[in-house]
Amino acid sequence: MDTPKVIYQDSEILVLDKPSGWITNDASTTTNQPVVQAWLRENFDYELIGDREARDGIVHRLDKETSGILLVAKTKQAFEELQRQFKNREVEKSYIALLHGRVEPDEGKIVAPIGRLPWRRDRFGILPGGRESESEYKVVRYYDDYSLVEFFPKTGRTHQIRIHAKHMGHPIVGDSFYAGRKTAREDRKWAPRLFLQAAGIKFRHPGSGKKIEFHLDLSQDLQNVLKSI
Repeated sequence: MDTPKVIYQDSEILVLDKPSGWITNDASTTTNQPVVQAWLRENFDYELIGDREARDGIVHRLDKETSGILLVAKTKQAFEELQRQFKNREVEKSYIALLHGRVEPDEGKIVAPIGRLPWRRDRFGILPGGRESESEYKVVRYYDDYSLVEFFPKTGRTHQIRIHAKHMGHPIVGDSFYAGRKTAREDRKWAPRLFLQAAGIKFRHPGSGKKIEFHLDLSQDLQNVLKSI
């Protein structure tokens, strides 16, 4: 299995490319599974290493099967400043996903309340009284009966992109939670995992205050999926 790759680092931050299959944070249920937080403790030594409350500096999280950019703070000051930027929606993120069907119009906005499903506590959905969520999207390319879409989430709810894609009537390829069991099972015959990547991030450096941004090419396994269709 691939290991996380360092895209950038300095005295205050680490920017990682998290592979699919890696859990972001330690938990009692992560036994014998690769975890980014544990990998950081094994491979780095900075101020927040060993600080469980600050998750060893991990500022946000990605789902296990989602690959892409993960931001880590090395110092308490950097951690608090980056958390502030996330809370105030000053961080700009983009995701790439392959969706079922032809998404039309080819750009738009989804605004809907997201909450935990009372009848299935490990899943989330569009619920009255849920927390506000907002994503903008733009179709990158159509592939027969699929659409490669770039999402720009304005909020950071759990499973937000996946739920918004389903809400549009175009679930993400390989999404075992939200595409439906039968659809996901068929998807897995030609797409090895959830087709979702955190592709870009833009924020102010916690030290200099200057805006910096990072972008990733689509991971090789997802490129291979596109070639297959």
